[in-house]
Formats: sequence, C-alpha cells, structure tokens
Amino acid sequence: MIQSIQTEVDACYLYQKLAENESEPVVAEVFREMSDIEKGHALAFLRKHYPDQAGELPPPSRRARTLNTIGKLFGYDYVLGVLMDTEKSLANGVLKAKKNLNLPVRGTESNHVTILRTLVEKDPRIAGEQLAKFERRHRTLGGNALRAAVMGGNDGLVSNFSLVMGVAGATSGQEGVLVAGLAGLLAGALSMSLGEWISVKSSQELYENQMEIEMEELEVNPEGEMRELVLIYRAKGIPEAQAREMAAELMKDKDEAHKVLVKEELGFSSEEMEGSPMEAALYSFFLFAIGAIIPVFPFFFVQGTTGIILSAAISAVGLFIIGAAITLFTGRNLWRSGFRQMLFGLAAAAITFGVGKLIGVSI
Repeated sequence: MIQSIQTEVDACYLYQKLAENESEPVVAEVFREMSDIEKGHALAFLRKHYPDQAGELPPPSRRARTLNTIGKLFGYDYVLGVLMDTEKSLANGVLKAKKNLNLPVRGTESNHVTILRTLVEKDPRIAGEQLAKFERRHRTLGGNALRAAVMGGNDGLVSNFSLVMGVAGATSGQEGVLVAGLAGLLAGALSMSLGEWISVKSSQELYENQMEIEMEELEVNPEGEMRELVLIYRAKGIPEAQAREMAAELMKDKDEAHKVLVKEELGFSSEEMEGSPMEAALYSFFLFAIGAIIPVFPFFFVQGTTGIILSAAISAVGLFIIGAAITLFTGRNLWRSGFRQMLFGLAAAAITFGVGKLIGVSI
C-alpha cells in the first residue's frame, strides 16, 4: 500500500479521535468533516493505484495508534498539534519538490493545512472565544511540546554520550568517566535551561513593548486605528459597509479592539505571553538531563571495559527509541529512522572515543 494512502488513512483516524474527544460540539463537527475529507482522499488514491481494492482501506498505522495513546494519556491537544505540524511538513515537502523540478505551484499543495483553518474561521457558529482557544491549543501545545521533549532528550543523550566516550577512551573507562559525565549533564542542562529562559523572556518583553505601542496608537489616534480595522476586515472579503459597522462596534471596547489589532497586525495574541520563562527553563533542564543520564548510568556500578560496553549498548537503545519517536512527526519508516539515529549517534561517540584514546596514549 503506497505511503500517500496510509497518510490519509491515519489523518482520517486521528481527526475522528479528535472529534470523539472534543467538548465543543461545533469544533467536533469540524473535526468529523475533516475526517470525512481525509477518507475521501484515501479512497481516491486507492481507486487510482489499486482499482481492484476500491473501498478496502488499510487500518491505521502503528504511528497513528501511538499518537492516539498519547492523546488518551496527555490530552488530544498534543495530537492536534502533531497532526497540523505533520501536514505542514508534507505541504512544504511538496512545494520544495515542485520547485526543484520546475513544476508549477498551483496553490493546492497546502490544502490539508488550510482546510481545517478555513472551516474553523468561516463557521459562523464558532464564537471568537472558541476560535482563540482552538488557535492557542494547536499553537502552544501539540507538536511543539512533543517535539521539544524528543529533541531535548536527543540533545542530552548525543552530547553526553560523545563526551563520556571521549573521556572513556582517554582513561580506559576508569573513575574519571563518571565525574566527567555528571559534569557534562549538569553543564549541558544548565546551558539549555538558561537559553530557554532567555528565549521566552526576551520574546515576552518584545511582545509587551509592541503591545504597549499598539495601545498608545489606539489611544492617541483612534480614527487611524479604526481605518486599519476596516482594511483588515475588507482584506478578509467583508464588504466595505459591513466592515465599517464591525470596526465601529469593536472600537466601543478599547481592550477588544487592542486584542484584534495586536493579533492581525503583529501576528500574535496576548495568550502567547502567558508562558512562564522559569517553567520553560525547568522543562528544558529535565528533558536534557533525562537523555544525558543514559550513557552515564552504567558507570555508577561498573568501570573499565564493562562500563564502556554497557554505556554504548543502552545509549544505542536510547538513540533508536528517539529516532523512532521522531517518526511521530515525519511519518517516515520507524525502523529506518531509528537505526539511522542510532548509527549517527554511535559514529559520533566512536569518533570522540578514538580522539580520547589518542590523547590518553600521548599523555
């Protein structure tokens, strides 16, 4: 069964699960409609490539079932985020391939991304509060959080595994390896957490400054801001007379007008400033530390060659698991991705082990 059919089947399955677990009835209906659309795509691919099997779609893949399990355990916001991010990646891949082959871009390449947004934004039954909540859920949770967890663990494992093997090569796996591994874990985790804190804090400060400027413009030049609102609504296809009525009504509430202007002009909302820099820093610290402790763990109990072999073995398993986890976002073959990640990580560790061995001999 070709990959495109399985991709559509998985999307159909996951949108259906989102619908079943969505508390907002109208949004749940949108998810069900998306599920039907994806099923239609899968059936169309099936009729094209396997006309003898029309109507016999394959079951959801292991990846899709794993994502559903994650939804059950941690909430379906994560599933929505991963699904949206995956479709964005697929759309970008199609666009890149067409550009490389000098094929025309018809504007339909990212339909899977835009259909859901269009259904949600254009449905008059969905209140602004629901839409804002939907936007916040798939933007601030979902794929970003899961990806951060996987990549944070990967950074910790690969960097500390290489460090541990380098010191092990220089010392033949004696007691210095444990000290170096723990130092690498602490230094790396602190560096990652500080970087995350600075990133979140600086973004918030930038947003605050831009929002203050927008509020000042609203206070000193309300007529100009109202004209901007009219242009925003007209750009969305609303007739001029109706756009002016909507803008005038919105300007009666300065705070609401400010929220709309910030979102439409600056591209972000006040909800994006709610994240805690300290929470992000701690999250980054522990994700890195979880990966970094893996290659160090055997040296708590054994040293020498035995410790080196055990460290390499459990690190290889960890690398494979991380590579397999990455397929939740890419949709690629689990075994291929897992073994690729494992080989690259082992190669990096082998290089540092060899360098350490040379340094140890020269010393």
